[in-house]
This record gives sequence, C-alpha cells and structure tokens, in this order.
Amino acid sequence: MTRPCADPDGKPGTHGAGGDTRRPPVSCARCGTSAPEPPPTWTCSVEHGVRRYFCDACSREHLRSIEGRLDSAWW
Repeated sequence: MTRPCADPDGKPGTHGAGGDTRRPPVSCARCGTSAPEPPPTWTCSVEHGVRRYFCDACSREHLRSIEGRLDSAWW
C-alpha cells in the first residue's frame, strides 16, 4: 500500500520546506518534448532503476515494444 510522502515534521503530502508538492518538469526520453509536469497521457517506464517518461505520440508509435516490455534502447 502506498502512503503520501511526509516531510521531516511528519506532515503528509508535503515535499520539503513550504509544503511544495509540485513535480519537476519532465521531457520525453525519446523525442525531447517537454511538459511542466507529467501529463496523464504520457507513459512512465522504469528502466535499470531510472524513471523515464514518453510523450503520447512516442508511446503510440512504440506501443507493441512497450507492451512487450522491451527497453527503449531496442526501439
């Protein structure tokens, strides 16, 4: 079961001082398209312990490879 992150003061849902819960900007690991935060239509993949995001266009183009669980290096 996942739980909200807590800061050192034990306040749930906060990340560091000031309660800043914004995510850092992301970019597509394939084409470089950027977004201020991960859009819900993007695909997130963890490859070799690294989280990588793929835009909806790249996700659609490589859907079979993603479903086959191939690392993006193979596409």
